Amino acid sequence: MKRMNGTGHGIVLYDGRCLFCHGSMRFIALHDKAGYFRFGAAQDARAQPLLDGHGLGDITATTIVLIEHDKVYLRSTAALRIARRLGLPWSLMSVFLIVPRALRDLIYDIVSKLRYRIAGTTDSCEVPSEAIRQRMI
Repeated sequence: MKRMNGTGHGIVLYDGRCLFCHGSMRFIALHDKAGYFRFGAAQDARAQPLLDGHGLGDITATTIVLIEHDKVYLRSTAALRIARRLGLPWSLMSVFLIVPRALRDLIYDIVSKLRYRIAGTTDSCEVPSEAIRQRMI
């Protein structure tokens, strides 16, 4: 299987243990008709050079990371920038980027703290569909 390196694409790093995050990744892949996003579990060894290169270390255990054009976006900013590329109606959510980041991140943090209770965790690797495997870093 050929792995994508993300060149010319947005890279989404997510918590590989979180089933809510896995579902979010599948949702993004389904609605990203242009195939712009590439995905990787933050705990995966292939993600470590990206994280280290941006000085992120272990920050990804609690947040989604979007890397676009060598810039890093975290938490609510990452989620809303991702939504912007998903087409209607999801792209309309990007209007919330005008809300102060501190307020957006407060809401993001509440959901983040509840995500394991909402969907659970896993210690095994989910086998993604072939379409998603082609988009993994």
